[in-house]
Amino acid sequence: MSGWLPSAPCTPRACIEPTRSRTAPPLAVLRLMTVVVVVLGGIMLMPLGGLIPAAAVRLWCRWIVRAAGVRLRITGAPPSGGGLLLVANHISWMDIPLMAAVRPARMLAKAEIRGWPVAGVLTAGSGALFIDRDRLRALPETVARIADALGSGSAVAVFPEGSTWCGRAQGSFRRAVFQAALDAGVPVQPVRLRYRIEGGSATAATAFIGQDSLLASVWRVVSTHGLVAEVDVRAVIAPGSHPDRRSLARAAQPPETTQPNWTHVALVARAEIPRRLRRNAVSVEPVQDIRRTHTAAARATSSPAADV
Repeated sequence: MSGWLPSAPCTPRACIEPTRSRTAPPLAVLRLMTVVVVVLGGIMLMPLGGLIPAAAVRLWCRWIVRAAGVRLRITGAPPSGGGLLLVANHISWMDIPLMAAVRPARMLAKAEIRGWPVAGVLTAGSGALFIDRDRLRALPETVARIADALGSGSAVAVFPEGSTWCGRAQGSFRRAVFQAALDAGVPVQPVRLRYRIEGGSATAATAFIGQDSLLASVWRVVSTHGLVAEVDVRAVIAPGSHPDRRSLARAAQPPETTQPNWTHVALVARAEIPRRLRRNAVSVEPVQDIRRTHTAAARATSSPAADV
């Protein structure tokens, strides 16, 4: 794996805590089977392609979320029409149907997803744009393809953090995709995604992070009672309102997530330190070390890796 690839310190062991809101196993199994049926039904209709109305696609995506036992709440501004770059923070596999529930769009996905069972077929059939994250030199070509799609009037949905986070901490938006919006002269619409337990605080139960498997993540979702997905659609950022991709990325990232939650990141980093090292009294300063690393990366503005 290339050293420049974006990554998060979040892992299932460090970030995902057992929840008291558990669904009975028979109901969880029923939810899982229903999700599979709904997804496969959509795959069967894929040959129809553009003949399927956008409203039907939005409804289908909402069915996927509801089939998993998750309540969906969408608030904020209506999605813009025409060419549009939709950007959001990234927590879960469920982020994809949530974004399409706002406005169906071509997803920017990592090339590895093509080989995934079911999800790979679904993603490729939806007209997704793929990025080879192992090849930094392929980045300009990917940005050009995104700009072409935007210029043709399509909506493109992107998760600029470049990696999933647990939801209690977030990463900074990478800048490259915003260059595509600048080149195409289209607006950017930020979307803020949150997951929580009904009547409670944020939860990481939906997170798909670290070495977690897709099946394990889906099972956590269907077996958790009272999950709520909140989708806050922010106001459109008009084309020409920002001179460069750096300022546009900063404007698109919600104020509460412009910097990672360093306290949580430090706790995650400490949780990942092997216990035997702690017994040997190894001294660590996770907050300071992570901050220094982030600052150094932020200063590397001349490097293409800072944009990915």
